Amino acid sequence: MAALMLIVFLALLAIGAPLFVAMLAGALSGILCLGDLSLLKVMAQQFFGGMDVFSLMAIPLYILAGILMNKAEVADRLLELSEALVGRVRGGLGYVNVVASMLFAGVNGSAAADSSALGVILIPTTVKQGYPPSYAAGITAGSSLIGPIIPPSIFMILYASMTGTSVGGLFLAGVVPGVLLGFAFLLMNYYYSGKYDFPYSTKSYTWGEKLQVVRRSLIALIGPFIILGGIATGIVTPTESGALAVAYVALAGIFITKRLTWARIAEAVFETVRLTSSILVMIGAAAVVGWLLKWQQAPQESAALVMGFTHSPVAIMLILTGLTFVLGMFMEEIATLALLTPIFTPIAMAAGIDPLHFGIVMSLNVTIALITPPMGACLFVVSAVGKVRLDEVFRTIWPFAAVALATVLLVIVFPALATAVPRMLGL
Repeated sequence: MAALMLIVFLALLAIGAPLFVAMLAGALSGILCLGDLSLLKVMAQQFFGGMDVFSLMAIPLYILAGILMNKAEVADRLLELSEALVGRVRGGLGYVNVVASMLFAGVNGSAAADSSALGVILIPTTVKQGYPPSYAAGITAGSSLIGPIIPPSIFMILYASMTGTSVGGLFLAGVVPGVLLGFAFLLMNYYYSGKYDFPYSTKSYTWGEKLQVVRRSLIALIGPFIILGGIATGIVTPTESGALAVAYVALAGIFITKRLTWARIAEAVFETVRLTSSILVMIGAAAVVGWLLKWQQAPQESAALVMGFTHSPVAIMLILTGLTFVLGMFMEEIATLALLTPIFTPIAMAAGIDPLHFGIVMSLNVTIALITPPMGACLFVVSAVGKVRLDEVFRTIWPFAAVALATVLLVIVFPALATAVPRMLGL
């Protein structure tokens, strides 16, 4: 049955069918193979039940907060702050790109939004200063991976909803790996800046001007404290913190930056509905596939197969990372996470891997899929907004993917990088 489901799924993907349609058709073929048509009613229940999870309510809230942040032009202030802090060194705009992504990640949990909002400004500016266009696009796509790791994170919310893991715990577990990923890209930019003699930034700031920039940027910097601070102290749930973030960004955009009009708010709401709908139908379809696989005990059989080779948690996580990396090259990241989580989680739990640790590793793995050809969404975004040829972006991105994979390896080998912060706070 599983083989038939896979064949139908891949065949529909090959002819360009929507991903959720391919998943549902694969599940339908599995039910027909079983010969029990009464399962069709259960299929519908599983589809809607997969979307009817309280923690998933946080997804549209964080998406809306990120979109409102863009439309309120708060990202411009983060870019100015990043340039004031790290711009006056060789390869300065590369550092600005990474630091801005780290700051932007504190409110927006989407890599695609990060690469779009920052890329439309930074890629042309970076090219104008003498950087290769492919490198400007590559550093923008690479640094956008920080967005779904430094909380909030749509991937972590989805993983938590499917496994019963604490969303707040996962958010806090992502802080150190997210910062580590940012520093890895900073080191990479340092290496390339020296190797290719990248230019210095032409703009300088006095200490007084830097203080003014910091003051202007405070409205953007307060957002992450609302999200993380509320969750860490237990004052609000992750979903409630998302609502607070939306309210804060909206008020800041209306009364402080004065860039957020009612028309822009309406556009943000419409875009949020569109993005959330596409995510939820994939979650529902993946829930149907996961239910059928559990019905046939595929997760248990997979766990037994992997455990037959090794009982080492590190080796098992490396195997699962390799499988996720390969599949992520050809599938949309939400679908990859939704499909693999029900299968991989029992394997990880049987090996005694901490749920928070495994959740962060899965989030990192799926995030890397955003910059791996041929289906990496962020590659198409930076190519479009930066007007860089897609084949050039494909060639340039592999070192950035390698740096991200090296970060995953560190988190796998040293679990405390993920678990220390949430355990210290009792989550």
